Amino acid sequence: MDYSSRTVLVSGGAEGIGFAIAKALGTEGMNVVLGDINGQSLQKALTQLEALQINCTGLVMDVAKADDWQRAVALATERYGALHALINNAGVGGKPGPIENNTRADWQWCIDVNLIGVVQGMQAAVPQIKQAGGGFIVNVASMAGMMGVPYGGEYTATKLAVAGLSEAWAVELAPYNIHVAALCPAFVSTNIHLSERNRALTHGQTTTAEEIELPDPDSVMSQVVTNGINPDLVGQRVIEALNAKEHYIFTHPNYRKVVQQRYAAIDAAFERAESSPIVGHLSSEPLDAFVPQ
Repeated sequence: MDYSSRTVLVSGGAEGIGFAIAKALGTEGMNVVLGDINGQSLQKALTQLEALQINCTGLVMDVAKADDWQRAVALATERYGALHALINNAGVGGKPGPIENNTRADWQWCIDVNLIGVVQGMQAAVPQIKQAGGGFIVNVASMAGMMGVPYGGEYTATKLAVAGLSEAWAVELAPYNIHVAALCPAFVSTNIHLSERNRALTHGQTTTAEEIELPDPDSVMSQVVTNGINPDLVGQRVIEALNAKEHYIFTHPNYRKVVQQRYAAIDAAFERAESSPIVGHLSSEPLDAFVPQ
């Protein structure tokens, strides 16, 4: 990858994975545009990047709002002349719990940020990246994009969607010299378990930040997130994977067996379908035209 003097837009870039990737790419010579919903965290992040001699700017944005994406892309092109890359990172953890406990509002919040935010980021940035002659896009999914996670319905649905869309977009955008990858980390030491703190800033939520009930720091979820890997490792791994043109970027090889078990179960299900007297005859049929060959 050629990074020097090129420009990347990073959503949710003020903290955690987004900031780590922004810092890694900036260190490689890219101009960095940070978007984040929290203005205070955004300013702190820009100050840290500037201290590293990284060319950067930023704006407060809500990824669920298409107009905010247009403002972010406009800022990148006006400040640096072109946009070459997108890190679709902004995301929330949803509200883990039994399916019957999650409200329509809980689902909508997670879908709007984790899925619609990614789609709108692509729609805003891709035309500019095409115009620049190509570049790269990293959509931040999750290890939850590789498997179903019990008690994490909204989060699982959105991350599986992002992983699948990234596969589709990788084929669609390859002719334009745009490399697309899905980043699928397991637990990273970020503030994702505190996502509710920013929910008051979106969706016309009437609850104030002071009224939000945050997770118990001693809870299992809080502990596994806090004890996750350092985000800087993710930033370094993204650079490594982009240089190798990987389409799936994994940060936790210890999860390989879990994913292998899932695909073994899927393959076994196909094997049973092949032996079925009802649909087995379709095994010799050609693939549909839309399936990438």
